[in-house]
Order: sequence, then C-alpha cells, then structure tokens
Amino acid sequence: MDKNHHNIYLDYAASTPLDPKVLEVVNITMAQVYGNASSIHRFGLQAKAVLDTARTTVAESLNARPDEIYFTSGGTESNNLAMQGVASQFSKPGNIIISAIEHPSILQTARYLKSRGWQITLLPVNRMGQIDPEILQQSINSATRLVSIMHVNNEIGSINNIEACAKIAYEKNILFHTDAVQSFGKLPVDLRRVPASFLSLTGHKIYGPKGAGVLFIRRKTKLGKLFFGGSQENGRRSGTENIPAIAGLTKAVELCQINRDADKSHLEQLGSELRELMKLQLPEARLNGGENGVPNIQNYSIPGIDNMSLLMGLDLAGIAISNGSACSSGDVSPSHVLRALHLPDKELKSSFRISFGRFTTSEDIKHAVRSIARFIKKKQPGRQ
Repeated sequence: MDKNHHNIYLDYAASTPLDPKVLEVVNITMAQVYGNASSIHRFGLQAKAVLDTARTTVAESLNARPDEIYFTSGGTESNNLAMQGVASQFSKPGNIIISAIEHPSILQTARYLKSRGWQITLLPVNRMGQIDPEILQQSINSATRLVSIMHVNNEIGSINNIEACAKIAYEKNILFHTDAVQSFGKLPVDLRRVPASFLSLTGHKIYGPKGAGVLFIRRKTKLGKLFFGGSQENGRRSGTENIPAIAGLTKAVELCQINRDADKSHLEQLGSELRELMKLQLPEARLNGGENGVPNIQNYSIPGIDNMSLLMGLDLAGIAISNGSACSSGDVSPSHVLRALHLPDKELKSSFRISFGRFTTSEDIKHAVRSIARFIKKKQPGRQ
C-alpha cells in the first residue's frame, strides 16, 4: 500500500493482509501440487503430504493430535459443522447454550436449529462483553446437548474464560464448542488444558488465504455431516481439499508461532497508543467493552456521529475502518453485540471498530485518529 497517500487498512478483524511468505507458499503449491489428495499415484501422494504436514502443524499449535484436525472452507463452515453436526446426532431436539455476542454464523445456525425444535439459551454478557461462568453453570439443564462460547469477540475484542466454561460443560458431560477465529494465533489455546470438544479457526484472520479453515474435533466425539460425497477428511467433510489454501494456512500458523512474542508486543504497543490518542484527541469517545479485551480490536462510540458517514468519509481519505462485524456490516441495524452491552440507541449508531495487526505502524494509528478528529470537527463545527 502506498503510505504517501495514506492508504491505511484498519479492518484486520474482518480479514488480514496476506503475509508475503504465505503468498509465496500458496503460489508454489498452486503451480506444483495439482494432484488430488485422494489419488494414490505420486501426484496424489504429494498433495496428501501437504495435508499431513498441515494437520501436524495446526495440531501442535493447539496441543492437539493431528487426527483431530479437520479442514473446512473457513470459520463459518466450521461453526456450522460443529452445531448442526451435534444437533443431527440426537433423535429429538434438546437445548443449546450460546452467548448473546456470538458471530452471526453461530447465531443464525442457532436460529435455524430453533426452527427445527431446538431450545436456544442466550447467555447475557457483563458490560465488558464477557460471559460469567457462574451463569453458564446455572443455565445448564438436563436437555442441554451443546455449549458454544466464543473465545474473543470480533466486534469489541472481549475475551471469554473458555477454560472455565469448557470445564463446566465437561464436568456435566456436555459437548463444548469455541469459536476461536479471532483469538487463534494471538492468544494461547492449549487443548490439553481446555477440555473443548470442538474449536473453529480460519486462515484469513492470521495473514493466511481465504478459503481454508479448521474444525478441531476431539477424538471419539460423534458428529454428523453437512456435506455428502467422498470420504475426505476421514469421512467428516466431503469435497476435494483446497491444497494451496491449506498450505498457506500452514505457513501462516508457523509464522504466528515464530512471530508470537514480536506480534504480541507490537499489538500491545499500538493498542495502548490508540487508546491514549483517542483520549487526548477525542475525549468524548467511549471505548465499548472496556480495556480488558485484546489490544488489536477496539470499538468506540462518539455521541452525535453517524457511523456510516464516518466510515465513508474515512474511506475517501484512504482509511479503512468498520462499523462492526464484516459478516453483517451490509446490515444497517445496530450491532447485536453492542445491544447486548445495553448501550443507548444513540451510541449504537455512532459506534465504529478499529482493528490492526502485524503490518500496522504507529504512524497509521496516529494518522487515523487525526483523520477521525478532523472529520468530526467538520461535521460538528462548534466542537472543540
């Protein structure tokens, strides 16, 4: 991107830029590994070797086993496979518990299952956007079959204690799923310590390509299918595997591990810079969800500002931010996540998300905050 013209991308929570080292791997794999991983000749075996390496790499990053890693097209498919796959295992509908701030791919799947007779329990969150494990404990009943709680929220960056939540479900012999799409590669997840039955992640949130995701399925866990066809992915996910994207995902996972400490301190530094600059230049801005979340996702409300006109104004200035989830940003109704925090209506319509990552600079953050302040001053000339 040409920094001279201030093309600044601050929507990493929607999708990250491809790391150049990942792009290189994707291109080489696309050109050289064109066999089908299900074929038994050398070209097929070459593709299968890419899959085997990928399974091992992802498994090691989660402290899981390679045979517990299943490749999908992304987080949405992984979430659907976990929820619908569990529901299809029961002869009669039961109860599923999810949080009120889940990603649309969980909420919409829950809505679909509700139409099929399942009872859905929506857990409230505190003003920081977190689930209270005590409330989860109290919400479980004899009909509960699955609990799904996201690790990091994609709109406000709040972090849930998935270890505590998973243990509550485990002790009651209930399946537990976590959507770790926003946390994977940024927060450690050890599946020997977190007794989750399922975990979803995707490549394009960790500087990898779109079109490759993962569902971790713990050994001996029964799960129905979404797709019917060949016996790929141990019969759990039919369809020819996207080998170039999976190779890119593997490289992205490796780079997350290599850069873990550097990425962590970089994001923390930029996160505190952004908070300080907002306090200085836009003291009326409110940080939604508080400061306990991940540093790289920050959601603000500024009274009296229409978030859509702010987004468009900044876009014209070459700065990309968001009004919330990329999966629902075409929807102009206020965010369900901010509604769950009980924000007043005027703040819901004035909220925006700034999310950044490995390639964001301190100068990008400074320029973005200056531009937001300038835009607001122009819209509200009386403001100091």
